[in-house]
Amino acid sequence: MWLYNNIPISTIEDIPQDTFGFIYITTHIPTGKRYLGKKSLYHTATKKLGKKELAEQPITRGRAKTTKQVTKESDWKTYYGSEEFIKHAIKNKQHNEFTREITHFVSSKKLLTYYETKYQFIYSVLESDEWLNTNILGKFYAKDLA
Repeated sequence: MWLYNNIPISTIEDIPQDTFGFIYITTHIPTGKRYLGKKSLYHTATKKLGKKELAEQPITRGRAKTTKQVTKESDWKTYYGSEEFIKHAIKNKQHNEFTREITHFVSSKKLLTYYETKYQFIYSVLESDEWLNTNILGKFYAKDLA
């Protein structure tokens, strides 16, 4: 379960309207190590049109569309983070070793990346052993700072 200001967040209805995603901190309880990341609430996918949808298309000049964009709710409810240590622990059913806290709701994709990066630098996630983050934006790596 996610927490925001100590309030449980378990459904999309618990999240403010016009929210694109959120910034979060996942904490590994036994070690106290944390991970700061971002998560989108929705994702878009390209889906092939079925025979019925293709037949219903109006006749136009040029090539007919064979796909459409579909927006779906992401896996945010079951997500813990993209760091390998976290993914391995979750795969081994160690969910109870983690807490998940939403720190900031964000209204757009661009701001989601901005705030994730901002907080990663503010908290010096690459310079401290208390964080599990190993890079920022795939450009700045903890190994390069040693």
